Amino acid sequence: TTLAHYLQSQVSQTFQIDIHPNATILDGVMLDHGTGIVIGETAQVGHNCSILHHVTLGGSGKKGVDRHPKVGNGVLLGAGCSALGNIRIGDGCQVGAGTLVIEDLPDHSVAVGVPARVI
Repeated sequence: TTLAHYLQSQVSQTFQIDIHPNATILDGVMLDHGTGIVIGETAQVGHNCSILHHVTLGGSGKKGVDRHPKVGNGVLLGAGCSALGNIRIGDGCQVGAGTLVIEDLPDHSVAVGVPARVI
């Protein structure tokens, strides 16, 4: 794991993207204009998701537990949105720019605002 942490550190410095080595990211994920993306240790990102710049998949602050978001398949995470804690963003969701997601989002929903609300 020392090598993984070293490589993650180098990538973070070079590309300004911070993806924890233990995060789970499946096939077909697009990091569009990747600057400022943060994906935490227990986060999961499903197949064919689009993650725009300055997106945070952040933790709840608790140590030793599953504390990061789970993102379903085919999700769009808009620029600057944050999803915090052990929550689920359902398959096919669209999360608007600048949105703060702190509760689960049902499949195929569109959410905007601080905090997020389904529209």
